[in-house]
Amino acid sequence: MAKLIDGKQIASDIRSELREQIVKWIQQGHRAPQLTAILIGDDPASNTYVANKMKAATDVGIVSKTERYSSDITEEQLLRRIEELNLDDAVDGILVQLPVPDHINERKVCNSVSCGKDVDGFNERNIGRLCLDMNTLIPCTPLGVQELIKRCQIETFGKNVVVVGRSKNVGMPIAMLLHADGRNDTCAMDATVTICHRFTPPSELARFCKSADIVITATGVPGLITADMIKEGAAVIDVGITRVVDPVTGKNKLVGDVDYDEARKVAGHITPVPGGVGPMTVAMLMKNTFIAAKNLAKK
Repeated sequence: MAKLIDGKQIASDIRSELREQIVKWIQQGHRAPQLTAILIGDDPASNTYVANKMKAATDVGIVSKTERYSSDITEEQLLRRIEELNLDDAVDGILVQLPVPDHINERKVCNSVSCGKDVDGFNERNIGRLCLDMNTLIPCTPLGVQELIKRCQIETFGKNVVVVGRSKNVGMPIAMLLHADGRNDTCAMDATVTICHRFTPPSELARFCKSADIVITATGVPGLITADMIKEGAAVIDVGITRVVDPVTGKNKLVGDVDYDEARKVAGHITPVPGGVGPMTVAMLMKNTFIAAKNLAKK
């Protein structure tokens, strides 16, 4: 059976480390880091995600604030508020919970957040710096995946990695962190990376995955990765998360992209869903907020 990668426990460890670092930071005469979240509309999932982030912020000693707006807020109003937060020296980190309503341009919103306060790492200039392997704020989920791999001491140097999914916020940054040169700013992982996506034929997807030492999947397609697609002893990182109805109980439950029960019989390491990558995303948001606070204090 595969060794369980307990993202919940590792995230708890990271938050404990951050808590100690922030206490020392404040003792040195600095104010507590401050994170402001913008939540638009009344989507239940978005409300839950933001609440979890704010709870984590309080836990590590970050001052947090959630600004709620109705779904009819105009793009101009939202951009104006973001600019006000950009100019507010009391604010270290800004996150706009995605998705935004259809009448608002998501890319324009992400680019409007100041690079130094972009704790989600979604501004195109921060993404560009990541692609050039330069010091930057890195998207939280990819950073969490990298941290899981490092803390579980899973070897990546020269290994074959398959990333299933090419989204600009998750799949692509994960691939960048896995393949880039570990000697540079992003402390990347020197792997040989293959990216698969929705147009990769199923037979080819299976072939690529079967040759991989590490499979990272982020598609939101339940059961996409089956046990026969995994090389014996490979590490499996499941970023996908989908709410489905349990056919036995009739209740909602969360599942990943991987057929977990069967895959764990073949893999060497595996993340559960929930309790794997999800808690790491929140922990990395806290880490990014503290990094932003330290960078802004230097300025």
